[in-house]
Amino acid sequence: MTAYAAPRPLGSGRIRLVDFRRRALLVARLRVLLIALGFLLVALAAIMRIAWIGVVQPAPVERSMADALLPPRGEITDRNGVPLARAFPAYALWFNPAAMDDGGPPLVRDPEDIAAALKSIFPDLDQVELSEKLRAGEATYLRRRVLPEDANRVMELGELALELPRETDRHYPQGTLAAHILGYVAADGHGRVGMESVLDEQLLSPSHRGEASALSIDVRVQGALEDELRRGMLAVNAVGAAGIVLDVDTGEVLALASMPEFDPNRVQESDVRVTEEQHAQGMTPPVFNRVTNQVYELGSTFKPLTVAAAIDSGAVTDLSRRYSGLPMRVDGYTISDSHVIGQTINVPEILIHSSNVGTAQIVDQMTPSVLQDYMRQLGMNERPYIELPARGHPLWVDGNWRRLRAHTVGYGHGIAVTPLHLASAYAAMVNGGIWRPATLQRIEPGDAPRGRRVFKASTSARMNQLLRMIAVYGTGRNADAAGFRVGGKTGSAEKPGAGGYRRTTLVSTFAAAFPMDRPRYVVIAMLDEPQGTIASSYQRTAAWNAAPIVGRLIPRIGPQLGILPDADRDIDLTDLRPLVENEPEAGDH
Repeated sequence: MTAYAAPRPLGSGRIRLVDFRRRALLVARLRVLLIALGFLLVALAAIMRIAWIGVVQPAPVERSMADALLPPRGEITDRNGVPLARAFPAYALWFNPAAMDDGGPPLVRDPEDIAAALKSIFPDLDQVELSEKLRAGEATYLRRRVLPEDANRVMELGELALELPRETDRHYPQGTLAAHILGYVAADGHGRVGMESVLDEQLLSPSHRGEASALSIDVRVQGALEDELRRGMLAVNAVGAAGIVLDVDTGEVLALASMPEFDPNRVQESDVRVTEEQHAQGMTPPVFNRVTNQVYELGSTFKPLTVAAAIDSGAVTDLSRRYSGLPMRVDGYTISDSHVIGQTINVPEILIHSSNVGTAQIVDQMTPSVLQDYMRQLGMNERPYIELPARGHPLWVDGNWRRLRAHTVGYGHGIAVTPLHLASAYAAMVNGGIWRPATLQRIEPGDAPRGRRVFKASTSARMNQLLRMIAVYGTGRNADAAGFRVGGKTGSAEKPGAGGYRRTTLVSTFAAAFPMDRPRYVVIAMLDEPQGTIASSYQRTAAWNAAPIVGRLIPRIGPQLGILPDADRDIDLTDLRPLVENEPEAGDH
């Protein structure tokens, strides 16, 4: 029997081919759909982004190519546009141990050899310290400011770990000039200490970067002040010095200097801090501002302020009245002068001879409460008014002053203030009686603050005569620059210490104004702990060391400020000359 084979279905291969094609078409359609969906999502995201930018996000500030090239920190200039601080691109020297990523040592040669090579390029670097940094193997700056030609020499060393990144650097083209006014910019890009700190937000503002911030100072006056203070400090081996030139009508600071100075281009750790041993010895770091931040008992420079308060309050109406010149006992203490001036003295002689005894009797005439009120109106109870962040707190006694306290304050002891306090008070005394805050911002003509009236105009006019008499007949003769009609008062105060005042350490100050027939500027010069040297005829008092500084300074700055010497002009002293019977020795304090 023959086997029967079932027939194959007709067209079965074609059916499978159709199924395969149908599935492939379905997959293709799904892929196209997915791609279309992806494009749709991208388009939707783009539309949402555009809508957010157009509706929610504020419109971007349009900036030109010039704006993009501006430095990241604004410029500071003096009142005449002379640059004091500016930013510029520079190289830095950075040690990067990770530059050699092969696991080997970061340097090809020994650290000592590299340190010696860098020392030959930068002679001011400490080779031993540099070697220690390289051997420590930690990433660190080796130098923050590198010139292009020096950068090329570093590259020639062939050490990959010595990198030279481009950074924006702050440069002070005048060097140490006005360092205590400007301060400096730290590694974090923010200002420290001076106007760099005060103006930090403004200088970093994108809207301000193309503009210069003009200060009130004049670099010509600033340079002369620093030069004369430095010369005077070194001549008598003083530990420090301070000075200020102030416009009496506006409160603008034309110059402000503190010694020793520092270089804001190269601020060292020793510029900012002192050791514990140095601190125990009363030393301060160079960055410390003696004009605005350190308080002193400024001695006899307070006597004209006391006399002005007595005249203004009506306690003193007759300058010819005679007071006892003999020592007086008050609350168990003896008030005396450096030498007996005479049995009796009048007001002009009290100032010319710098009499503590006479000043104490004038205080008795007006009472302690009146003197305290005038000192408060002159701002002696508050921190000095100026933009700088470092401003010292006066040592001021609250409550009603006792008689002895008022006496000592009257002749410059009992309260401690900054030289800036004294400058502002003298400005009010000579400008017609208006006290104004000191400022380092340039003031446009007509925009001076109103201030507050402390003295009558008549009181100010009388004090201008008396200050001029001190320079002509009294202890300020070494400051009497010919033709500039200088007036002022010396002050030599013993510094306080453990157990009382230290008789061997003085603060010598001369407070002056010029020209006294129409006062324009106040000048303060102060020396901290001057020594008797051949330059001061072996004297330590202000008449021999601080007054000569002012006497040399005023002829230098007067013509720059529009005040020319005139031997034919002076303030009228006719009514006061007959009251002066004896002239003092120049060395009186």
